[in-house]
Order: sequence, then C-alpha cells, then structure tokens
Amino acid sequence: MRLQPIAFGLVAYAGLASAIPTSSGPSPARRSVSVGDCPGYQASNVVHSDSGLTADLTLAGNACDVYGTDLKDLKLVVEHQSEDRLHVHIYDKDEQVYQVQESLFERPKNGKTSSDDAELEFALVEKPFSFKVTRKENGEVLFDTSAAQLVFESQYLRLRTSLPKNPNIYGFGEHSDPFRLPNVGYRRTLWNSESPFIPHNSNLYGSHPVYFDHRGAKGTHGVFLLNANGMAVKLDVTESGDQYLEYNTIGGVLDLYFLAGKEPSQVSKQYADTVGYSAMFPYWTFGNHQCKYGYWDVNMVAEVVGNYSAAGIPLEVMWTDIDYMNLRQDFTTDNLRFPIHKMREMIDTLHARGQRYVLILDPGIQRNTSYDPYVKGHEMDVFFKNEDGSDYLGRQWAGTVVWPDWLAPNTSDWWADQIARTFSAESGIDLDGIWVDMNEASNFCGGLDCNPSDPDGNPPSPEHSARPNTGRPIPGFPEDFQPDNGALRARQAGDDLHKGLPGRNLFRSVYDPVNHVGDLFSSTIWTNNTNYDGTVQFDTHNLHGHSMSRVTYDAMLSRRPGLRPMVLTRSTFASTGRKATHWFGDNESSWEHYRVSIRQMLAWVAMHQMPMVGSDVCGFNGNANEQMCARWALLGAFQPFFRNHAEYSSIPQEYYQWPLTTTAAKKAIDTRYKLIDYAYTALYYQTTEGTPMVNPLFFIYPEDENTFGIQHQWFYGDALLISPVTTDFSDAVTYYLPKDTFYNYWTGERVDGKGANVTETGVSWTDIPVHIRGGTIIPQRANSSNTTAQLRKEDFVFIVAPDADGKAKGRLYLDEGEKLEQTQVSEIEMSYDNGNLTVGGTWGYPGLNGESITVKEWRVLGQGGISSGDLGDASTLDSASGTVTVKGTWKLDEGFSAHI
Repeated sequence: MRLQPIAFGLVAYAGLASAIPTSSGPSPARRSVSVGDCPGYQASNVVHSDSGLTADLTLAGNACDVYGTDLKDLKLVVEHQSEDRLHVHIYDKDEQVYQVQESLFERPKNGKTSSDDAELEFALVEKPFSFKVTRKENGEVLFDTSAAQLVFESQYLRLRTSLPKNPNIYGFGEHSDPFRLPNVGYRRTLWNSESPFIPHNSNLYGSHPVYFDHRGAKGTHGVFLLNANGMAVKLDVTESGDQYLEYNTIGGVLDLYFLAGKEPSQVSKQYADTVGYSAMFPYWTFGNHQCKYGYWDVNMVAEVVGNYSAAGIPLEVMWTDIDYMNLRQDFTTDNLRFPIHKMREMIDTLHARGQRYVLILDPGIQRNTSYDPYVKGHEMDVFFKNEDGSDYLGRQWAGTVVWPDWLAPNTSDWWADQIARTFSAESGIDLDGIWVDMNEASNFCGGLDCNPSDPDGNPPSPEHSARPNTGRPIPGFPEDFQPDNGALRARQAGDDLHKGLPGRNLFRSVYDPVNHVGDLFSSTIWTNNTNYDGTVQFDTHNLHGHSMSRVTYDAMLSRRPGLRPMVLTRSTFASTGRKATHWFGDNESSWEHYRVSIRQMLAWVAMHQMPMVGSDVCGFNGNANEQMCARWALLGAFQPFFRNHAEYSSIPQEYYQWPLTTTAAKKAIDTRYKLIDYAYTALYYQTTEGTPMVNPLFFIYPEDENTFGIQHQWFYGDALLISPVTTDFSDAVTYYLPKDTFYNYWTGERVDGKGANVTETGVSWTDIPVHIRGGTIIPQRANSSNTTAQLRKEDFVFIVAPDADGKAKGRLYLDEGEKLEQTQVSEIEMSYDNGNLTVGGTWGYPGLNGESITVKEWRVLGQGGISSGDLGDASTLDSASGTVTVKGTWKLDEGFSAHI
C-alpha cells in the first residue's frame, strides 16, 4: 500500500546475539563441494499398485552436505489421482520435515485412477534415482530429472528437469517480469516481501509455485509444487546447451502435481481442481472503485464522491486507506477527522445511492495496554511470543506492534469479534468489504539491530512515513521495556510430524534464494518465530498473508451471514483465491507499469486461478499525467478489478482531475458497465468450471506460434480481444490479429485476421482497439448507469458475431448478485446458425426489485451481403458496418427460437 520506511530507531541490544542460533549446517567454507558432487539417491522396495507406486529412496553415496545435512532415507509416493492429474510426493522417512498444513491447503482428493486410464505415465530409474513423466497420447516427455541428481538436505532441496529448446514457460507469480519467462540465466525467487515500485526480477508479495509449459500442437501441461518455503527457480541452459528448469528450495518437501492438459485452458481448470476454485465475488465489485492514501478527513472522502457525481463519472465503491484510523490503530477511527457519526452519515448516503464502502486493515496491532484489540488479543493468547513468553515486537504504521498468529486457536474468534464490533451495521462503520495490507508481513524494523519499542511509541517520522506525524504520544510503553527477540517456543503439545527439522539456522539459509530486501528475516516477522502449532516462520512465512485472508473472509461472513465477502489482500499463496482476491501492490505511475499490469493480469487470472485482480489504475507511487491516466482508464476498464489508487505524496489523479482523462474514463466506464453481465458470467464459470475469464492469445489459438509470446493483448472473456496502445505518449499501436474472423467492437465492421500484425495510427487518447472474435455472442446492457444497482434495470442487447461459417454461441449467467447461496439462477446458452437463433438453458432468475431480464434487440454483425428488402419490419440494416438490428421483446425466463 505504501512506501516502506527504511529502518529507524537503531540500537544494539546487549546479549541479542545469543538469541540468534548459529548455523547447524555446513559453513560457507565447506562449499568447495558443490551440488554436482552429491551422490543422489537409490530407489528400492518399489511396490506398484493399480493407480501408482511407493518406494524407499536411500542416499546413494557419501553425504555432500553442501547447504545443510543430507537426509539419508526418503519416501516416494506416486498417485494417479485422476485421469489428468499425477501426484509425485518425495519426503523424509521420519516425516519431520515441514509440510504445508492441511488446514491452510486442502489437498485434492485422490480418485485412484488406474494407471492404464491415466493420460500421464510415470517411470523411474532406480539407481541413480530419477523419474520421467510422459504424455501417453504422443510420447512427449514432460518432466525428466535424469540429467542431475536429486539433492535433499535439511535446508536445501534441488530438483532439475530437462526442457525443450527455447521453451514457453509461464507462471511462478508474483513478479513483474515478462509473461513468457526468459529461459537463459533467469531466476524466479519466491519469498513474499514488501515491494515498493514492484521491481523487475525480484520477489514480490505472493508465491505461486506453478508453471505452464506450452508446446504448441504437442500440448500444454502444468506443474505445481506444493512447497511454501523460500525458493529460487532457475531457467537456464547448461554449458553443453541443454535447457533446464531447476527448483532450489530452502526447506519443505517435493510435493508435485502434474497437470496433463492438453489445451492451455484445460491446464487452468486442472490447477483449479488441485488448489481450489476462486470465490465468487459480488456483482458490484465490477464497478468503478476509487481510493487514495491521503484523503485527510471524512469530508474530503465525501467531496471526492461528490466530484465524481458532478463530473458525470459513475462511481460504485469508495475506499479509505489508513487515514481513517486513530494513530493508525486497527479497529479505531480518528475522532477529529473521521468521527463515527460523520462516517455513518456518509456511508448511509452511499448506500442510499447504491454505492459501497471499503476500509483497510493491517496485521500489526499496536502494543498498548489501553488499546482494547491488544488487551483482548493478549488475554486470548493470539500474538507471537518470545521464548520468555513476552510479546514478540515489530514496527508498523501504528508504531510498536505485535502480530497475530493466524494459526493460534483463538485468533479467528478474536479477529471476527473486532471486525463485528468495529464494523457493526447498527453502531459502527457499515462497510461492504475489507482490504488487508502489509501482510507479508511487512516490518519497518528491517534488521536485527532495530529497536521496535521506541521509548514514547511514536509512529515513524514524517520523512519515512510520507505522512505528517501527529506528534501525539501513544501511551502504554514503559521506557525500560527491553524485549527478548529470541526464538518463540511451541505452544502446542503433540507429535512433531511435518513441523520442521530441529537444529536448523532459522535466520539465514546457507543457500541464498536472493530476497530483494536482504536476509530472509529482513523487514518481516523474524523467521525463527514459532507458530502456535509448533511450525516456524522460516517455513510458513509465505503463508502469513494467505492465513490472514482466510480468517478475514470467515470474519466477514460471520458479520454478514449469507453474503459473499469481498476481501482484497496484498500477500498471497497458491489457493488464496478460494477466500480473497488481490491487487498488484505498490506500482508506479509510469508507462512501464501500465504495461506490467497486463502481464500480471494474464498470469493471475489464467494460471493462478485468482480472477478478480487488477493494478492501481494510473499508478500508486509517483505522479500520473493526463495522457497516461487516460490510456490507463481505458485499459483498466477491460481488466477484472478496476480501482484508481495513489500514494500520499502523489498528486491527485481521480479521473475528473483532467479533461482528457474525464472523457476517456466516461467512455471506459460506460463500456465496462454495459459489459458487466458478460464479465460476471465469465467470473461465474471460472469459479465453477475453472475456465479463465481473461485469456492470453495462445489460450484461444494454442497452435499459432505467433501468439506464444504476446503479453500486451488479451481476451476479456473469450470474445473480446483488447489491444491497447502500449508505447509511451503514442497514438499508434501494432497488434496481432490471428487468422480468424473479427469485428470492430466500436463500429461493428468485419475484419479478417491474416495471422499477422496490424498497425493502427491516430488512436486518440480516448480510444482503445477492441475486436469481437467471430463465433461468439456477447450479452450487454442497452445503456450504462451510475451504479450497478441501476444498471440491472436496463434491458439487454445481444451482439451476435458469426464466424466464417455463419455460426456463433454464447452464454449468460443471472443471479441476485451478492448472496453466497443462490437459489434462483439462470444459466442461458445462445446459439446462432446462419439466421437461426436458439436460446436455451436452465431458468430460475425472475428479475428481482425491478431488474430487467428482457432482451430489447439483437445485433447481428457481418451481414453486408443482404439488402434492406430482405429484412422484416422489426429489423434495420446499417449498410456501412453490415450490422442487422432486430428489435423486439424477448423475456429470459424460458427458451425460445427465432429467425433473425
């Protein structure tokens, strides 16, 4: 959300070094032995079953102990869990090594598919142990570890697979690198971190260890490694020119899921089957959202809402950053600037106008004995503790803070109670969604010598916080308080299965996965902290924000039973999408980050199964300008989550600030709102079928090699091809049109793609090239509205875009829009065949509260070959575009057929 301050208040604690464990593994001096010298493993006791096999793996020679201690005995379990999913699990015999908790990641069910019926084949070599995964259909080798020995040490695992030359590899979010990953000398670090300006080739806020390997006509497959430890994934070539992908993790086990595909969209669905399907979000989340860090008081927030209305720009959701808090304390409001009675008055007005309100929460809870959330949390034992039982302290926006242990048994109840009381519809802030931030977790105490307990407890100084210091002291911090920041002890009795090997260096791994902010413990909760269940942050760091999101989702559901929670989180892990969604963090107001927003969206929606995502439109850090913001408003309108957000010191960038941006935003939002039902339908099918609601071009044209590296165009849904201008301050764009039938969305004119680039010049600052793919039918509303509640009262217009054979199809999902369980729904399927229209499906949504389920007209594109004399009385022909418009009244409450 904000720039991270550099470390402040530095002191040297006496005796601190004794609290930091020394390395139990080999010292750097021992690394004259390399991983290439490691002996690998030998398989024995191989037992086959109808659906897989098990085996013992034993170290095949003298231990190399390069980055830790080699584990002598391992277990191998191979399962054909379904026809298209193969599970390969390699773990330590004694099961001490950390494995991701089932409570945080629900494993997919093992259907025990017969090996004969599976699409993938597993084969192993016993000595030296290696394995190979092959696609049965065509014999394509998808994964082959034979070129390098398996290394499995106490603080280092290495597994390498061979790849084809110049592979098409995608995934391994979160990053700001190219969509198709570089394949020479490339390292992808997975270690969740605060990342201002989202730097390239760096670890960012989330870790998603999954990749898609696309091989054109030979198929696409996916590989997911269920491992939450820090890691560096390398894509490179050997000295002899052999291409490879290599996992280098600092802990955990090898828990691999191979997804057969073979179409790219099938891999995406299979990944959803593995990690879980996305939550369904409310209809209103597709509206226009506005935020800025620095809206000084409730009157300023209300003024922004009023300015949008005065400018004629629809605004669906207003957000407020930490400005509303009293001294940046969660679950408080500033009584002078955001008094409760004024907040309630404003929110009541928003709700009366069909608008929504969202507030932010941070995980750091101020250590203050006069502060109820801290007192209650302390009583319920929800915070991380030092070895002596005192609070583990850090530094965040509220000053000296403690952090909730999301795995402690009382934390969910404590968090839900704070949310219920603070955001009570009857007496508090009746918000509609929650935004959780800083949950990597970000710690302003960057290093070991930082004093988290400033004597008077003041928040960070103005030069570091980018916000004026109130100068008001925070009570409750005794001047002589000296925390012991040693390792926290386990608070739960029980076995040690999967809790992590003892004796490791929990501060520094000898193998360095390269964290862009420094050591693994830098600027976060120290990695030697123990969670309530006995696991340690060294292993679970990447799950901290994921855990917070899950608890927040449940709290919102408890606060508003029966309604879909809207939880936006910064830090994520694989399967976070089951409970929350994500924005791409603290980007920059720059043309490069305008382009990056496209690349990130493609990976997250199509490959990480988190569909309702987007960037801070017009950029967060730095100052936006009129032309770039106009372009970004148009681009953002065709992405799932659409929020304008800026940093405290940035100039205002609301769309009404510049005439050009106002015009662009009006056009963008008008079009976006008309298409919300189309997008909402696509979201629904991603949440139920895993079908991506945003598609890279190669998902639609998997055999067209020209599409494999395209990263600045996308399909919004499966029908709308978006090709924005991406060159700085330019009015020209070159985009690719596959060999297919397309139609200009704005004019309806037919455009035959040649499988070649097309250059458009003179693209105004308020235009964006959009094409409809032939063979599709697009439902949209006849008119836009100021809010989505009003939009739902508008009739439908269906756009039919026939393919070269004169055929098209589409679908529309209708429900009430916000309830978690929908009892009245319609799933409508439309098909068109050379003038003959058929509408069928399931019918159940009646159109509530005056909402329309009426189609007022059909527009059939590409009909330039007919004359007006061939049309019926209700039809008209636009001869310039070849569009036939058929007017009438069709109710979407039963199936029908017609000739149009």
